[in-house]
Amino acid sequence: MIKTIVTAAAAAATLGLAACDVNKTQEGNVSLPKYDVQKTQEGSAQLPKYDVKGPDVQVGSTQKSVTVPDVDVKAEKKTIEVPKVTVTTPKEKEQQANAGERK
Repeated sequence: MIKTIVTAAAAAATLGLAACDVNKTQEGNVSLPKYDVQKTQEGSAQLPKYDVKGPDVQVGSTQKSVTVPDVDVKAEKKTIEVPKVTVTTPKEKEQQANAGERK
């Protein structure tokens, strides 16, 4: 049971990382100094900028009925809490916002 919960959480985390939306907001530029006994050019570096938006992840629990063994080795149904994960990617959030504006 614990192994199932850990596996589900790991899968959700992997999906969450894969669902990021990355947009480059600025180009980068690197101009290195050139040397030939004397420096002929000054150097400068400008790194690119990125705007990274991660997904919304909602973790909760819901009740499910599962069959579990009883002490006297007969199976009975019990209601237990299992993890419930909802991942909304930035693209889905944008589509939902656009759909809300149209109403």
